[in-house]
Amino acid sequence: MNRCVVALIAACSWTVTGSATLHAQARWLSGYFQTAPLVSASTPLTSSTAATFSRFRLSVDPSAGPFSVEAAYEHAATLRREAVTPGFGLGGVQSGGEWFNLQETITAQEHAVWQHRFDRLNVGWSPTSALDVRVGRQAVSWGTTLFLTPADPFSPFIPSDPFRQFRAGVDAVRFRLYPGPLSSVDVVVRPSRTEIGEEVTALGRGLTTWRNLELSGWGGTLYGDGAAAGAVAGSIGAWAVRAEAVIREVGENLVGRAAVGLDRAFFLADGRAVSVGSEYQRDGLGAAAPEDYHDILQSHAFRRGELQVLGRDELAANASIQLNPLWTLAGLVLWNLNDNSRLVAPSLAYSAGDETAISGGVYFGFGDDEITLTRPLPSEYGLAAATGFVSVSWFF
Repeated sequence: MNRCVVALIAACSWTVTGSATLHAQARWLSGYFQTAPLVSASTPLTSSTAATFSRFRLSVDPSAGPFSVEAAYEHAATLRREAVTPGFGLGGVQSGGEWFNLQETITAQEHAVWQHRFDRLNVGWSPTSALDVRVGRQAVSWGTTLFLTPADPFSPFIPSDPFRQFRAGVDAVRFRLYPGPLSSVDVVVRPSRTEIGEEVTALGRGLTTWRNLELSGWGGTLYGDGAAAGAVAGSIGAWAVRAEAVIREVGENLVGRAAVGLDRAFFLADGRAVSVGSEYQRDGLGAAAPEDYHDILQSHAFRRGELQVLGRDELAANASIQLNPLWTLAGLVLWNLNDNSRLVAPSLAYSAGDETAISGGVYFGFGDDEITLTRPLPSEYGLAAATGFVSVSWFF
């Protein structure tokens, strides 16, 4: 991998720093840089800490006739004084279960972690506008709801991660057919390697529209377990309505997971944009009480990275308001209804230009934080350290 990485860095660096004429001819090359200092208060399990997270990403997507290539190469580095609060994605793009060894930890020390990976590396063939075949590491998203997506079987993201910009790529073979302008058939075969071992996921999905509703469903084998799901998205008046549900075999049992959400965007009388939304998830794979957390953390679903949150009943709520054309105030709340713990995250974003964004926020955890022998994790969010961050992102 290292020779490929060196060659790619050299080629991309030469392209970026080349003449204006050459730069204009290489519009298929794009990049992203992010740096984010943060500080966390102490908790019963961790000391207060300060850290800096940085990410550099280059993406290319050249094509020739029906053939195309997509590649995204990323470096991510964290400098830290002590351990960093979990759930912040401080290791680059969220990943797990890759079949191909396209990632590596360059340095893993007490105060520094430096990693690099190909988050996209695939080839595509599209002989007609109705067919697309793609092989390799790619992003696949089947979620319908916005934050809690139990029916998205491919690398669901962490909803509390403030640094998420890209969905993690998975190693797969994907066939997409488009029988009509508002319908599609999607077949994905994904081999994976996790702590559980080597497994294969093979799923087929259909999507269509009926009146003002988007309807979809998928079925097949998910990590070797039979599974099927359905989803709907539409509107009730000015509100968008989203729902998805999946049922799957887990051992000899059938387990259900579902989420439903409402969201709306509108403008105030003075023209400022406002958005609000909420989602509720009922997860048969989640914990009904703090006493169940030990088993959940040892479960196959958690170790594969399938669980976005730990509770059986969880609520997510978000809102944002445009203070002026450059500043936006927002907030996110994750609420575990089973142990009554909450994660509250207000944030402020500033648009410094078409290519530059600056944001900052604070995370607060509320809930039971008393550790006992029978409850080493007394609540999902009660032990979350109060954490503040500032993030600067630049796209080029």
